[in-house]
Amino acid sequence: MRAFAKPSTSAPLKRRGSPFRADPAELDRIDAKEREQAKHSLFPCIRGVSRLLAITVWVPLSVGFEAVLLLVPGNTKIRWTRVIWGVLCRLLSLKINVIGRRAGGVTGPKSRARGERPIIYISNHSSWIDVPVLGTVLPSVFVAKGDIEHWPIMGLISKIGRTIFVSRQRNTTGRERDEMTSRLANGDNLVLFPEGTSSDGSRVLPFMSAFFAIAKPPRLREPEATQMLPDFPPGMTPLIQPVSLVYDRLDGFRIGKARRTVFSWYGDMDLGPHVWQLVKRKSMRATVLLHPPLDPEDFPSRKALAQATWRAVTNGAARLRQNDEPDPPEWQVRLKGPANSSRNRENKRFS
Repeated sequence: MRAFAKPSTSAPLKRRGSPFRADPAELDRIDAKEREQAKHSLFPCIRGVSRLLAITVWVPLSVGFEAVLLLVPGNTKIRWTRVIWGVLCRLLSLKINVIGRRAGGVTGPKSRARGERPIIYISNHSSWIDVPVLGTVLPSVFVAKGDIEHWPIMGLISKIGRTIFVSRQRNTTGRERDEMTSRLANGDNLVLFPEGTSSDGSRVLPFMSAFFAIAKPPRLREPEATQMLPDFPPGMTPLIQPVSLVYDRLDGFRIGKARRTVFSWYGDMDLGPHVWQLVKRKSMRATVLLHPPLDPEDFPSRKALAQATWRAVTNGAARLRQNDEPDPPEWQVRLKGPANSSRNRENKRFS
């Protein structure tokens, strides 16, 4: 006779323990193990060599074409510089995630005549690849230390890209200040790294207020004031847009503090080994957070302006390092000043 099984009276199975959560420290240990294994693999070396060959072909061709564009009036050279940086990021397999909107576009003398205010982008700085990333996103000219002028690849692109090199010596500050003021007045926007050096990527160093003297001159007595004050028309003072830049993806995965040093280039690190380490990677990603612009006229001093900019960049970078992507910030800032009076007279003459 067939026996029937008794129904089970035991409680249903329950999940024991908390659900799985990724431990950043464990991910860093796994990454260290993978890097150790990659040393004995041939594929990363092949990937790195092929990328270096592609870069050595692209850079001379693109920079040579830009050298020709320098003789052509207009904004074509500015647009082409962004193409150079963008292709370089693609060759490095570096994707760029942009949050927010930039305050200025591709400008020139005509834009200034229409009353479009100059923009100074202020960003944190942790690596040499900050330049290709920001050069792709921002149509602007970089202000860099004089050592970069002598670098093999970046120096060549920077010089053709009309980078302003500063030596930070007292006997050259006047000339460098005049050049930056002239560039802003004639249609260029600038990118500044006011930390003065690169960091390890885990924090934002304090900003030097001297970098903000172009937008917010110090209060000086005559006759020093007439020598230091930038010559901007009324209402055309440059706007300051804070920018937070964080590298948050490596080989498709989110990264922690230990893995972030893969991108950072600071201190007395050699450039060659750092470049070789990056070109062997499968993929990378940088996130650029564009904050609302700041009007220097709203601040009592350049130190207050520098501090407000630093807070915006620091808070944004901290959120990005925690993989917390904020919503694009909304802002309304006066981007235009009074149009050039001489141009207004010309328009009336021919109207």
